[in-house]
Amino acid sequence: MHILNRETIEGLLNGVDLSSLISKGFIAYSTGQAVVPPIGELTFKDPPGDVHIKYGYIKRNKYYVIKIASGFWRNEDYGIPNGQGMMLLFNQNTGVPLALLQDEAMLTDIRTAIAGQICASSLANEINCIGIIGTGVQARLQVEYLQNITQCRDIMVWGRNIDKVRKYKNDMEEKGFTVFIKTNAKDVCEGCNLIITTTASKDPIIFKDDLKPGTHITAVGADAVGKRELGKGVLGLANAVVADSVVQCVERGEISHALSAREIKTKQICELGHILSGKSVGRKNSENITIADLTGVAVQDVQIATAVFESYLEKSK
Repeated sequence: MHILNRETIEGLLNGVDLSSLISKGFIAYSTGQAVVPPIGELTFKDPPGDVHIKYGYIKRNKYYVIKIASGFWRNEDYGIPNGQGMMLLFNQNTGVPLALLQDEAMLTDIRTAIAGQICASSLANEINCIGIIGTGVQARLQVEYLQNITQCRDIMVWGRNIDKVRKYKNDMEEKGFTVFIKTNAKDVCEGCNLIITTTASKDPIIFKDDLKPGTHITAVGADAVGKRELGKGVLGLANAVVADSVVQCVERGEISHALSAREIKTKQICELGHILSGKSVGRKNSENITIADLTGVAVQDVQIATAVFESYLEKSK
């Protein structure tokens, strides 16, 4: 079995068209060509954290993948990243283990950012300013991966910890962005037509009255039961509610809260793979409000792990 560390994996990703591969994964999932069992999950209260076990395969592909990824939000107290994890890749025909990708959750972070890029490309209007709620890894990566689809380099950001917000501003401006700090999330919504929510909050941050016509929201923070960033009535305003996985989003994420409150019905939800394949329509006009709820689907892990391993085999020849 091949064991690849984070540094090696980073080099193997150079030049790989991850957006295309992950888009194909979403389409395979939505068209019944993927097998993805329910998420395995562990939750912790003291210290707070969660562990997600996601696994699956695409039919007639070479591999199946099991991914373990965790988030422990007090890790910074110990000087280590909040996210940790690894991916295991097996031969789909024999079950033989082929690779252990010790990516330290980097691949999970990247595939999540790629999903955000895909949503923005498929659902957002021409971006005039990028709104960011939060200051962590996804608050950074989501914006960085948007560079491939938009010329916009203006960011408005809000976060609970002003020191982290200031650090975010400094870090992103070093990467060529212009960052405006806002004192509340409402101001971010008023100034941006693309909003990305990236926190682990259990209490709503964005509310119905905050939104303006033409807005697209990509919500990535609420990936577990109990998490929530969008308040009552927000999804009810949307002309298109998009899930990476309807089955998952019924149980977790922003959609689960809106369904419980009867703000929307399951039949109103579009699946991202269907929008990418053309079966469903997302944004119909520039005034529409669109919302994508990303809880993370195992096909993303299958596709990115496959890309890493195939790149490794190619470069090892």
